Amino acid sequence: MTLDRLSVGNTAVITRVGGEGALRCRLLDMGLIPKTRVCVTKVAPLGDPIELRLRDYSLSIRLEDARQIEVSDI
Repeated sequence: MTLDRLSVGNTAVITRVGGEGALRCRLLDMGLIPKTRVCVTKVAPLGDPIELRLRDYSLSIRLEDARQIEVSDI
């Protein structure tokens, strides 16, 4: 399952970060690395972006970027 399919309030663990080049580096730099717990806390009114909670901070990312991150339910 990818991160964009995780519903609000659910927690999952990142299993793989996809993308290529600069996109992948940017996702990893933001703390979205494998074995990290992530929780979707909010979704914008039009559905994009989504707000995540991980490593004691909040992060907003676009759905397009969230599709590059594979997660597994806890």
